[in-house]
Amino acid sequence: MQQQISQGAPVDIFFSAAEDKFDLLVDDGAIAKEDGVDLLKNELVLVVPKGDISRIASLEDVTKDEVGRISIGTPETVPAGKYAKESLESLHIWNSVQEKTIYAKDVRQVLSYVETGNVEAGLVYKTDALVSEKVVIAASVDTDTHASIVYPVGVLRKSKQYEAAKEFYEYLQSAAALKVFDKYGFITE
Repeated sequence: MQQQISQGAPVDIFFSAAEDKFDLLVDDGAIAKEDGVDLLKNELVLVVPKGDISRIASLEDVTKDEVGRISIGTPETVPAGKYAKESLESLHIWNSVQEKTIYAKDVRQVLSYVETGNVEAGLVYKTDALVSEKVVIAASVDTDTHASIVYPVGVLRKSKQYEAAKEFYEYLQSAAALKVFDKYGFITE
């Protein structure tokens, strides 16, 4: 998304879990600092198929020989995958699980792999795990093991609908909007 915006895609608002991409847009002048804010946070969780009497109760459990494949988003292109890899490296277990890791194009694909039993576990955002009826959260990932998962939002300077985009940007920060985000598992503090 950030690359498309940098190349002139007609966008009004950028709202993503990729804080580094947001920062690039601010640094490039595409978003004015005063038109951007860190709005939400999220958590990374380890999920397993619902109903599975799993041997997986912690991130370290995925290193066990009896645990098969796990899935994460492709770290180079999927923010959740980048956070997952950071956590696995921080816990010094990346080398143990790298060969049995199945990469996915996004968090939804990781969820699908877990839901269908194609992998035994996956690392996804808590908000995504909560909307799936086919997985359960086996463990929360310690936030000290990866960069903060922050969702910045900002209005693009070149928006053709700047005033409407600014109004929506302000609404996203309202108590009513934050209540909805909170309901779906985002951290709104």
